[in-house]
Amino acid sequence: MDMNLFMDRLLKAAVEKGISEAEVYCEEADSFRAKAMEGAIQDYQVSSSSGLSLRGTVNGKMGYASTQAYDDAAIEQLIEGVKESAALTEAEEQDEIFAGEKEYPVLPKTESDIDGVSADRKLEACLNIEKAALAADKRIWKMQGTMLATATSKTYLRNTHGLNLSNESRYCMAYALAVAKDGESTGVGFGLDIGGNFADIDPEKIGRKASAEAVSQLHGKSVPAGEYRVVVRNDAMCDLLATFSSIFSAENAQQNLSLLGGKEGTAIASEAVTIMDDPLLPGGLATSAFDAEGSACRTKAVVDKGVLTTLLHSRKTARKQGVQSTGNANRARYTSTVHVAPTNFFFKPDDKDLSALMADMGDGLVITELGGLHSGANPASGDFSLIAKGYTVKGGQREQTVEQITVAGNFYQVLKQIKAVGSDLVFPGSSVGSPSVDVGTLTVSGGQ
Repeated sequence: MDMNLFMDRLLKAAVEKGISEAEVYCEEADSFRAKAMEGAIQDYQVSSSSGLSLRGTVNGKMGYASTQAYDDAAIEQLIEGVKESAALTEAEEQDEIFAGEKEYPVLPKTESDIDGVSADRKLEACLNIEKAALAADKRIWKMQGTMLATATSKTYLRNTHGLNLSNESRYCMAYALAVAKDGESTGVGFGLDIGGNFADIDPEKIGRKASAEAVSQLHGKSVPAGEYRVVVRNDAMCDLLATFSSIFSAENAQQNLSLLGGKEGTAIASEAVTIMDDPLLPGGLATSAFDAEGSACRTKAVVDKGVLTTLLHSRKTARKQGVQSTGNANRARYTSTVHVAPTNFFFKPDDKDLSALMADMGDGLVITELGGLHSGANPASGDFSLIAKGYTVKGGQREQTVEQITVAGNFYQVLKQIKAVGSDLVFPGSSVGSPSVDVGTLTVSGGQ
């Protein structure tokens, strides 16, 4: 069945069956994924998927239902599902079906070559990544995996108020995981690239990066426990920011799961810190002109030179606080309910690269990898204690590879003590990005 026709029929039937206002949220996706190992393609998948949800108000309560079928029976099932879901809703604060904005941002039209690239070219690129990593250094012992994926997705949002929006995105991503070995010492390195075009992916670069990272981790040692000046490298800082990004959600603040409730207009970080939420970022993985409720998206500094300017809002959280939505309503999938989430979320870069941050630090540690982020971090309190890898810095220069250490601190305090934000902004496979950051002093537990 034609998707547009099905959505029109569904909305009309929903109103006729007693749903006072209704909304359809639909996702369609085509994807390709290949994995290589030991010079051969080990896994190769091409798939298409689509799904749709109906959200509607019944007697003042919001209900949800979803389907992957598009026929008359699905229409009946969705309508009854919304009614049953609404009857079970106990929340006092309800979502709403939004009529829409007068105007929306116009995103620049971007061309992509992904749809025109053959499967054979993608498979060849995947194999070339592995070849490049193995050839880069004789100490590369083996590959733990090489993957290349492409995806095309489209999202539709329609409702009974006449709202009719759609967004389309394409991306290509590839990575390699290399293992280096020298004597009894081993190191694991990761290389990744992502872009809106297949042409953006450089197999040689990905393979060499994975190889260099693996070799750099050889012969790592621990360090004595103590307080260390620390620079967190860009990719590791992305992981830390992603782990604690939920503290900027008004939804979490209103549920006492963040300490930032009521802190708008006050300094919560050092003046070196500006944190952006930019749904209009060209090429961003979360770039869109509208959010999951149909609110217009806009670029904003959530933290501006240390001052919290706004929390991230959906229409429900904004109504509760008496402010405007920031366009941060999100649905993880068409089967999910609406919640608050960042879009393209990142520390705004400054003008110093990692070498300059190291020079300013003098002596200390650079953290290149953080682990245990799910079990070792508490977004509500801000506390974290994480296993880490990296290297020592002496006189501004890289010294000894470091492993088997734990770094501990509090993210709220880290924001306040950040001394400098670097220039090397990256988004390593997600919509959360960061440059390298001089986070001041952290507590380090070592094995010596």
